[in-house]
Amino acid sequence: MSIVASMEWRYATKKFAEERLTDAEVDDLLEAVRLAPSSYGLQPYKFIVIKDPALRETLRAAAFNQPQVADASHLLVIASETDVNEQTVARFIDNAAKARSVDRTALKPREDFINNYLAPFTKDMRSEWAQKQAYLALGVFVAAAAEAKIDMCPMEGLDRPRIDEILDLSSKNLTTVAFVTLGKRSSEDPAAAFAKVRKTTEELFPTV
Repeated sequence: MSIVASMEWRYATKKFAEERLTDAEVDDLLEAVRLAPSSYGLQPYKFIVIKDPALRETLRAAAFNQPQVADASHLLVIASETDVNEQTVARFIDNAAKARSVDRTALKPREDFINNYLAPFTKDMRSEWAQKQAYLALGVFVAAAAEAKIDMCPMEGLDRPRIDEILDLSSKNLTTVAFVTLGKRSSEDPAAAFAKVRKTTEELFPTV
């Protein structure tokens, strides 16, 4: 199946079947997220897998009681870093030196370049920048799930401060960006029959 056909197949699933995804299916999607692009490769975000059923019910209340939060096979909370700083960059450079089997000093110019780019940013600007990187990874997640014929629903209808509190994210230099629910669509989900509403090619891709 082509990526276009996969994206035509997918939709924001509202009602999930009781069928559960295997660990292998979920791990494959998470690996796609791990390989997703981010600015400078910093990946200033986490995809938190919520397994505790009681915690999922609590998070459902913070998602305005949207049923898929508790009913889907899997729930993930996407959280971005609130203060991307020199330590963030240093950890990346450490990993890069190890992955590429080079002396860390050889990567010092790259480290300085990234830090100089981030230096003018306020903390709020850094947090907003990190959220944009998380959305890049989310886009890859959506496409990977469609290719694997796994249903999902990215969700932004959330009480983010409440979720941050429930998961104690502020103490971890994180804040909530979005939820993702994963599973198999129910045959009773009316949203599956909805026609996609998208801009025309001419509207979306003007030529100048």
